[in-house]
Order: sequence, then structure tokens, then C-alpha cells
Amino acid sequence: MNTLHISESTKAPDICQPVNSAHSIMNISAGEHLIGAFIGRGSGPTLVVVGGLHGNEYAGAAALLELVDELSDLRDSLDGRVYFMAGNTRAISKKVRFIDSDLNRHWTPHNMSIVGSAELQKTSEGIELTELDQELDGILITAMDEVFVLDLHSTSADGMPFATVGDTLRNREFAQKFPVTILLGIEEQLDGTMLEYLNNAGAVTLGFEGGQHDSTKTIETHKAMVRLALVNSGILKAEKLPSLNVDRDLLSTGKYDSRIFEVRHRHAIVPENTFQMKPGFNNFDPIRKGDVLGNDSSGPVTALETGLLLMPLYQKLGEDGFFIGRQISPFWLWLSGVVRRIGIQRIIHVLPGVSRMPGDPSTLLVDTGVARLFPLQIFHLLGFRRRRWEGNKLVVSRRKHDTSGPFKWKGETNGR
Repeated sequence: MNTLHISESTKAPDICQPVNSAHSIMNISAGEHLIGAFIGRGSGPTLVVVGGLHGNEYAGAAALLELVDELSDLRDSLDGRVYFMAGNTRAISKKVRFIDSDLNRHWTPHNMSIVGSAELQKTSEGIELTELDQELDGILITAMDEVFVLDLHSTSADGMPFATVGDTLRNREFAQKFPVTILLGIEEQLDGTMLEYLNNAGAVTLGFEGGQHDSTKTIETHKAMVRLALVNSGILKAEKLPSLNVDRDLLSTGKYDSRIFEVRHRHAIVPENTFQMKPGFNNFDPIRKGDVLGNDSSGPVTALETGLLLMPLYQKLGEDGFFIGRQISPFWLWLSGVVRRIGIQRIIHVLPGVSRMPGDPSTLLVDTGVARLFPLQIFHLLGFRRRRWEGNKLVVSRRKHDTSGPFKWKGETNGR
């Protein structure tokens, strides 16, 4: 957790009443990130739920505001701590994705350093980042058991709700407790996400895309997901929530043989591209290699491979035009769990053309001229999903805390 800014004065937020009793996102003031804190048995697990990290995706924050009274009535039944938080408060009040830049791309090691934070204080999102980081620091350093973080989002295109998961076994185990379609590896396609930062700090993390931005159903799917997270994290017993079966039915799709998919391609965009998505696509629409998906300043943009279209961009702001995914076989998921628990990832660097990054055992340098016989899927199997090029070498890295985390150990040392 050396990336966290921890001081002796840092502490978890106190038990509080809802910040916004009117249950309206327009009442969220700049810098008011804590919507509610609900403390049961303090040595149990911790659940942090964040809504509105993108200000135009306000359904998550609205859902949390509507859940405050419900959870306040259940406070005495909580076996742990629950925190509801608003993400980009200044952008939420204006219902825009961001003010200056994307808050969910700011959680990089540089930005989280003292120098990086000082540089960012000149921007709206830099201030938001510092405020959120201080709140989260206080929660993480006082955790006595496992910490779970649920990040609520929505999409500009319509389609079924789905979860996004960074590829650790702990994340996958938590995600599979929910009856939703699971998208694996999308966070490894993006730099500076909040969930990656918190995952590497030791938390179990899960993103959730609840539906289209302005749909009232999206608020309901978010509420259903939060209720299930209370149960699946072990903080609340299922019998305390009579709506749980209805919540499961709302989230369940049952459309595919396997409900776990992986991201194969990200179409990154910049404003200069003038990218425009072709109208009419929804999340998880099947596409074929060569299909025209949109247009930019260079002409038609086509699908690079056959698969499923994910998160097509139908809004002005954004850095991702679309993603392409495909189903993962249950056998492949089972095999990846087996080889990781055995610890194969710790010895893969002995293969020809593969070496460890000095000082970072979670990162490998791959000489593709020597290791060309090893397909990228082998590295994915072991959790090495993030990749970049350094000269003629492929650099692949994996998440920390794949099979175990730091917080449960702390709880056990306190007599639990």
C-alpha cells in the first residue's frame, strides 16, 4: 500500500446521517463525497460503493441516495462497515462526464505521488482526486477484514447490465456471486482507473454498468447490485432483504451459454479523430471482422475481429470509441485458477525470452523474437493482461493480491 497517502491524522469517516436528505443528486455539493457511513460490527468486512465517478453517469449516485434510509434501518444487522460515496461531485452537479479531464483515468502512480497531486490541484478533477483519496485512505487503513469496492457506472448505449472485473482470482470469485454477465480484462485496457489503484492496494474490486445513462431502470439495477453486494460481501444476511430474489431476477440475463467474456480490443480515440459511432448499436451486439462500426477523420472504422460489441460511444466526451469482446470457456477459467494457485506465474520467467522486470515481480519482459512460440493467451491465463511495448520487447504485467489480500490478515491478528 505504499501508493496511499497515509498520515497519523488519517481516520475513517465517522458514522453519519445521509448528506443529502432530499434524495436528489442535485443536492450533492462540491467536495461532499460521503453520502452515508453505516457502521455495524467494526471488525467485519468493509464495503465501499462509489456512484458518479463520471458525472453524466449519475444513476449510481441517485441509487445510493435512495438506499440511505433502507440501510439506516438495517444498521444494527450489519456485520461490518458500509460507505456510500459520490465520485466526481463537481461534474455530477452539472451532469457532465468531467469538468477538465476524466477522473477515472487519474489514479496513476505519478498522479498519486506528492508531486503529481500538486500538479493536479490546478484542475477540477485533481481536486476531486485528492478529496476522494483522503476519504478512501481513512477507510482502508482502518479495515479489520476484507475490503470490497463496487464502482457504479452506466453507458451511452442501451443493453443488458454487466460487471467489469480486473483479472485476479479474488475479484473473479466475488463477481461470480452475482447473476450478471461478467466482462474480464477491460480495466487492463485502461490506464489510471480507480479500481485498479484500489485493487493494487489490496481491495477486492468490481465495476458495474447498470444500463443506459438516463433510464430509470438503471437506478433500479444499481440498487439491486448494491443489495446483493451487501450479502455477497458477508456484511448482511440474505433474510434481512426480502427483495433479494426480485433483485436477482432484475440483474440476470441468461442469454449466453457462458456469462463471462474477455475484452479483446479497445478502439481508443482522441478529439482530433472526430470519431462518430455508427447509429443503432447496443451493448453485446454480435459483429463480424470487417463490419463498419463508425467513421473518423481517416474514413470508415471497421471491426478488427469477430466478436461482441461493447460500450459503443454515443456521447460527446470519452476516450473509448468501443470495445470488442468474446466469450471465455469455463474450462479456461478453471485452468487459470489452478495454475495460479499452484504458483506457475512465479516461475514463468525461466522460459526462453522471458525475464522479470527488475524490482517488480508482477511485470515480465518478453523478447518476442525468442518467445514467439508462447501465445498471448498463456500470459492471460496467468493474469498478465496489461501490456505495452518497450522497444522490441513486450512488457506484460498482472494485478497484485491475486489470490490473497492484506486486510483479512489484519482482522485475524485482532483476535478474530
